[in-house]
Amino acid sequence: MLHRLAVFATALTLAACSGGSHTAGGPEGAPPEANAPVERPAEASGADIYPFEAAVRDFPNGLRAVVVPTGLPDIVSVQIVMGTGSRDEVEPGRSGFAHFFEHMMFRGTETMSADAYQTALKQMGGDQNAYTSDDRTVYHTTLLAEDLDQMLAMEADRFQNLSYSEADFRTEALAVLGEYNKNVANPIQKLFEVQRKAAYRDHTYRHTTMGFLEDIEAMPEAYDYAQSFFDRFYRPENAVVLIAGDVAPEATFALIEKHFGAWERGYTPPNVPTERPLAGPLYEHVDWAGPTPPWVTVAFRGPAAYPTDDNAASGDMQALDVISSLGFGPSSPLYQRLVVEEQVADVLAASFPDSRDPGLLTVLARVTDPADAAYVRDEIQKELARLTVQPPEAAKLADLKSALTYGFAAGLDNTKAIADAIVPVLSVTRDPQTLNEIYRTYASITPEAVREVAARTFTDRNMVVVTLAQGALSPQAMAAGSVDTHVAEARRAYEGTQRGNRPPMASDMSGDSPRVPLAPGDPEAVRVLPQPSPSPLVSLRLQFASGAADDPEGKEGLAAITAQMITDAGSRTRYYSEIQQALFPLAAGIGAQVDKEVTTLAGTVHRDNLEAYWDVVGRMILEPGFRQEDFSRVKTQTLNAIRTGLRAGNDEELGKEVLYERLYAGHPYGHLNAGHAEAVDALTLDDVRRFYREHYTLDRLTLGVAGDISDADLSQIRANLAMLPASGAARAAVPDAPEASGGLAVTLVEKPDARAVAISMGHPIGVTREHPDFVALDLVRSWLGEHRNSSAHLFQRIREVRGMNYGDYAYIEYYPGGMFSTMPPAGLARSSQIFQVWIRPVPPEQAHFALRIAKYELDKLVADGLSQEDFENTRAFLSKYVALLVSTQGRRLGYTQDQTYYGLMDYVTWYRSELAALTLADVNRAIREHITPDRMDVVMIAPNAGRLHDELILGTPSPMTYASEKSPEVLAEDAIIEVYDLDLAPGDVTVIPVENVFERPVFE
Repeated sequence: MLHRLAVFATALTLAACSGGSHTAGGPEGAPPEANAPVERPAEASGADIYPFEAAVRDFPNGLRAVVVPTGLPDIVSVQIVMGTGSRDEVEPGRSGFAHFFEHMMFRGTETMSADAYQTALKQMGGDQNAYTSDDRTVYHTTLLAEDLDQMLAMEADRFQNLSYSEADFRTEALAVLGEYNKNVANPIQKLFEVQRKAAYRDHTYRHTTMGFLEDIEAMPEAYDYAQSFFDRFYRPENAVVLIAGDVAPEATFALIEKHFGAWERGYTPPNVPTERPLAGPLYEHVDWAGPTPPWVTVAFRGPAAYPTDDNAASGDMQALDVISSLGFGPSSPLYQRLVVEEQVADVLAASFPDSRDPGLLTVLARVTDPADAAYVRDEIQKELARLTVQPPEAAKLADLKSALTYGFAAGLDNTKAIADAIVPVLSVTRDPQTLNEIYRTYASITPEAVREVAARTFTDRNMVVVTLAQGALSPQAMAAGSVDTHVAEARRAYEGTQRGNRPPMASDMSGDSPRVPLAPGDPEAVRVLPQPSPSPLVSLRLQFASGAADDPEGKEGLAAITAQMITDAGSRTRYYSEIQQALFPLAAGIGAQVDKEVTTLAGTVHRDNLEAYWDVVGRMILEPGFRQEDFSRVKTQTLNAIRTGLRAGNDEELGKEVLYERLYAGHPYGHLNAGHAEAVDALTLDDVRRFYREHYTLDRLTLGVAGDISDADLSQIRANLAMLPASGAARAAVPDAPEASGGLAVTLVEKPDARAVAISMGHPIGVTREHPDFVALDLVRSWLGEHRNSSAHLFQRIREVRGMNYGDYAYIEYYPGGMFSTMPPAGLARSSQIFQVWIRPVPPEQAHFALRIAKYELDKLVADGLSQEDFENTRAFLSKYVALLVSTQGRRLGYTQDQTYYGLMDYVTWYRSELAALTLADVNRAIREHITPDRMDVVMIAPNAGRLHDELILGTPSPMTYASEKSPEVLAEDAIIEVYDLDLAPGDVTVIPVENVFERPVFE
């Protein structure tokens, strides 16, 4: 995306449920002529937003290459951008194939099998993935520069010579269905499906990137069509090869020509239907089976986003981005009123994606009380009506332009991000300079231009409203409402303000008292971890040695609520609305991450804005306001996050967190970091004040600082922080990890509306980073199930061979949010960890087999250990991959703080040193000593818990059926696994209703 600002921080829920389908491209530029190579150097200037020179070369076959030297050492990002997404799926019954084909591209060629490809990638230590949006498909790999030649050879081979069997095709179709089932656990995914069907009749934006369910289910029979899809769309005229990082343009162009020069032309753009004007207002309602707060969405057909010759509305999307932020972002008056003051909604956001053709612009809200759904809809529509008659204030527009500049700069902190920034425009115009052109458009936008675009866009005829709730809403809420009816009222109000009769705003009544400088103390009293660099971005990480393990009994969630009351509420001298407005033009903020033993408050800001930033954020930390209205809002958001975001809408994270609570029952780690809902509901503001006084103290604080910060600025920040109390409450005693279960124990969480079964299993381990076996066990983890890595063993056996699900991974450190990230987060240092396997959702009929195969593979691992080849390959992978884990400034700083917690040196240096000293004997001994498959706890989120309970107890055979032929070896292995003895007695399997989970303690 080009311009997603902090406004979308509130819309994190959307990212979780859209599955990438709302990232965007735009109209395809004219293919280059088929003659001699043409090279055009970048026309960078001091006014350009993209500060890197991007060299461009066209080859005779129509391929365009873009090379961006970044000045950052060692690492390169290779991105192959195909100008094909779900928009190109014009044949009836064939939706979802662009996304499906992204999967098939990892299935090998005639000269290099999928296994050989993954082995080679593993030896490079590369981090690879791909994504499909409405308008493009992108294949991206981050690796060390020394392996670039080999990587390009492998990529050129599969883009020219892809080859896969029908059996492999059918197997992957099951994995794609598993991905769909995973996504639709979130209600917003269904809402977006219904919204698109209502808003489009002809255009292929009618379906999401995943496609219509009936088309996904029919995919196994479409082998011949898939072959033709590759032949039609995967051609050089439809592709851009982008390489950024530690590269020289001429040498890199030579490599691209060497490997891709023989790729044959043959692309013909599909005839995508032109959509008829929307005949609104339209209304649809989604009746969601499980508990959920209602969602209200108000959407409009918007313009194409990119400045191309065939876009008559060029520039309109940039004006609408202004509305997205100023009208519905966290600093907007409507957000402040509905979310902060009235608290009738706990989420308000605008999703205005850049799209190749006219797309959908959506304002959405999660409503706290169903009785307020109609009111929230009406208030959104009144604000849209106001925007059609009232231009934004010039000062607010200037703030937005400042936020755009600084927000964009903040994103360019690593090689992959530098490449990512120009991918959208490359998929549309194939020209990196389009990015600079778009930002020049932002710079030239006037308030009146914003109003004019709003008036053309926000009309009843152009509107579709969709609501979602468990059951029906009130008759008033189950209707489209109207923007048009509020325009006259908005015009009268605006004319009144022009005559000087402006009604009072919340910000006028803040009562903000004059601010005095923050009190100074002794800078040397604050421990600091400096990480200087030439980066103009300054990263601050304040880590306090306090977390969820410090929650008093019966007040589970207090540490998390307290942190939120610092970062998501007001200070003593500023209301929360003022803080959001002050931080907005700086494109900066502060966030909290609360774990068991540490709480981290972190933010990044451009050095130009550090003084202004610290004046706001320093007061939030040192002078929190602790107002009752903020506390009520934060508590409501927390309860919704537990009951709806996790329990109702995220089966995978739900299973992982229930496993932790089960394993640590009776231990200080024995509750969700966010707390139990009943305990959170009973917390008081006095509880928060007391926890803050006792835990936000100097003896618990370590300040991490990275970037180009002056000694004076650092000394000032340390001096201010030195005013915290020297000490407070005694630190919570954290006992050793509890003993593993005496055998296999299964907890079935009954969730009737689940479409698939998510599985997590594991047991405590006495191994953390300071343990001599940590790196040995981490190598085993990586071989078994490196997160989001298709070369790992479980992924290959469960997904690749059998097509049962979307992925299968293993962990020896806590890893929250695994659905949304590809690398482990920092700031989660613990004195106790677990060994864990995550089986992503499988069809209910395969759940028993999935548990059996995981246990079977773990038993084999303990019995046989790793082979010398597996050991060497995994060690080679990790020795390179470890550098990618700290490829951004913020991650390096976070890992440095974690290493300090464990008393260890620089992460990469330490890890590589330990890795180099390992032997196969060390690794296999660590397996036998620390992994005990016969003493595991298992959590399964299941729609059919009663039946599954009986099958597990009885040991019923669980044969697999496939949509394609399998090898005799696989069938022979299946015959063993389908009757594999899990040795479960009646007392070993427990069923818990989902509504009880995290409501209160459920394990003894």
